[in-house]
Amino acid sequence: MKEARGIYVMRIASRLAGMHPQTLRKYEREGLLKPWRSKNARLYAEDDIARLKEIKHMVNDLGLNMAGVRLILEIRDKILQFKNELASANPKYESQKPLDALLDNILESLTASPLQEKLNFQDNINEK
Repeated sequence: MKEARGIYVMRIASRLAGMHPQTLRKYEREGLLKPWRSKNARLYAEDDIARLKEIKHMVNDLGLNMAGVRLILEIRDKILQFKNELASANPKYESQKPLDALLDNILESLTASPLQEKLNFQDNINEK
């Protein structure tokens, strides 16, 4: 069992994420989320709530469909796994810092808002 700071039943988790409980069930069916099970109850950790909020951002703000959300989450999860493996392989190795920074940049870009990208583009133009 993964360590968590808070455990919530579906009704509370849906409120915290700003979603209908049926949406949580849908995301579970889609394979985007795996809540814990206790008999008949689904239990959500704070990490699950954060993931739900990410999904909500991707769907509502970025306009992605479930396939797009799934793809981004899979890429993000693989990058995070690679970062963890890289850090555990040799945490003091200086030459890995540029790669680590690149991975962080990719992670940030995966869920950046189009509005934020437009603002960043405008800032770059104004600086020149």
